[in-house]
This record gives sequence, structure tokens and C-alpha cells, in this order.
Amino acid sequence: QLQLVESGGGLVQPGGSLRLSCAAASGFTLDYYAIGWFRQAPGREREGVSCISSSGGNYYADSVKGRFTISRDNAKNTLYLQMNSLKPEEKAVYYCAAARIGGLCVPHKYNYWGQGTQVTVSS
Repeated sequence: QLQLVESGGGLVQPGGSLRLSCAAASGFTLDYYAIGWFRQAPGREREGVSCISSSGGNYYADSVKGRFTISRDNAKNTLYLQMNSLKPEEKAVYYCAAARIGGLCVPHKYNYWGQGTQVTVSS
């Protein structure tokens, strides 16, 4: 089964930036999957932040468009999320995920998940 490991979370001031990374286990190629980033705050539903479809198209939630950038390095088999101008309400656990078949950037469409990395936006 595909294994994903996130890293790069931490504490950042409002308006600051972080870059999250998601590495796939050896033997798997992310290029063959729809991949994306999701986040979940306590007491709230998990939501799609940004996804790359199996055809290569990018999706961004309206709330992050223009501030976040999703990318992947096929040579390193790693997915990234560059987050700029972070807001306090974006404090959450961020997860990377993959699906064999692309579709909507919603959690129930993805079946492989990393363990999550905490992002805290606070002064």
C-alpha cells in the first residue's frame, strides 16, 4: 500500500510562510496518482486545500488561491505545498493524500493518507 509522510509544519506568525513536503515510499510513483493537500482543524470537517489531478490540472480552494502553490518533484517523488501570507484561521493539521483515480478535491475521493503535520499560525 502507498505510504505518504508529511513534513515541514510548525509555528509561523500571521503573514508568514511555510513549505510542506510529502514523500512517497520507495516503490511507488506519485506521477501515477491524483495527489493533494487537505487540512482539518479541531471540530471542523476535513477540507481540500489544493489538488493535482491525474491529468495534471491544479485545483485550489478559493480561500487559498493566489497564496498557496502546489507542486511536485517527480525525480524526488515528493509533493509540496508552498503556503504564503498565512492566516490564524488556517491553523490545522495538514495532510497529503493520493487517489488512483482523479476527481474532485474532496477527502472521500482520496484513499491513501499521510499522518499529518501540524501548522500553527499565531503571534
